[in-house]
Amino acid sequence: MLSASILVACGGGSGVTLGKKIALLLPDTANALEIRSIFEANVTQVCSNCQVLYNTAKTDAEQQAQATTAISGGASVIVITPLHGATAAAIVTQAKAANVPVIAYDRMILNTPDLSYFVSFDTEAAGALEANALLTAMGTKVTPTIVELDGDATDPNNKAFKDAAASILKGKVKFGGQFDTPGGKLDAAKTEMETALAGLSYKVDGILAASDVIAGGAVAAMKGKVRPWPPIAGQGAALAAIQRIIVGDQYMTLYMSTKAEAQAAAQLAYDLAFGVSVPPSMTNGKTVNNGSVDVQAALLTPVVVTKVNIESTVVADGFWTSDDICTSQYASACASVGIS
Repeated sequence: MLSASILVACGGGSGVTLGKKIALLLPDTANALEIRSIFEANVTQVCSNCQVLYNTAKTDAEQQAQATTAISGGASVIVITPLHGATAAAIVTQAKAANVPVIAYDRMILNTPDLSYFVSFDTEAAGALEANALLTAMGTKVTPTIVELDGDATDPNNKAFKDAAASILKGKVKFGGQFDTPGGKLDAAKTEMETALAGLSYKVDGILAASDVIAGGAVAAMKGKVRPWPPIAGQGAALAAIQRIIVGDQYMTLYMSTKAEAQAAAQLAYDLAFGVSVPPSMTNGKTVNNGSVDVQAALLTPVVVTKVNIESTVVADGFWTSDDICTSQYASACASVGIS
């Protein structure tokens, strides 16, 4: 919900709408248009005369040029998912010089003291949620052996995920392997999992994967080689992961709602554009360090998805439709878990 203060700032209480420009700069990815649609809908809902300056980029130089154009074009605030968090600080510096606040969306901008806010999902909460779900799935086994497949070592979210998971798992499991997965890629995860399995005589009790792509690599490594099949925890609610869950190849995933994240960014952008005090509930005092300062952060909590709540989460939100999930290969499994 957009705050009542925003409605007043945009003229919602008087019927007068003041025009503002808000730049939304995203990487050229498959879900960019979906993010744009949700973001713009929330903008126009409360300020019909406001304009979203939307652009996508494939290179750092292209995104830098888009930011320059947005600033010179009168943007009051910039919401940006940097292509690379370590190279976008120049955009923040340029915006600061023009008194334009910058919100890092979904991916942190590193090593700049001038970033205004960060909107994303809570990586620490994700690590803890996954770890607890995996322990639940493994049940009453005493000190089960797990393999942990983390993200890329250069990803700033990787350490937070690992530390949060470790705080839950410490003393409760034995690690048969812990890996940082280069690029977070499936093939790299598959190779890591094969290495771990060889050292474990192909016996493992659970897999903690930092993403559904990485979980897919673990599945590929174990197929036809591991029995009994261990529970696998992942995150991202990828279509392949949802389908793996309904057939029993993956135990759970974490769902990060695109809608909720884009709505939060829209609310925060409005507050900054109109000079409205950001409600304390937006950040709850949370910060994320970007290598230079602790940045105020609106961090959303992911939702655990297992076969029992697929329909009430990712399907209900329209993230995936039942037709997406229940192709002919998965029709029987969908029926067995009540997805219609």
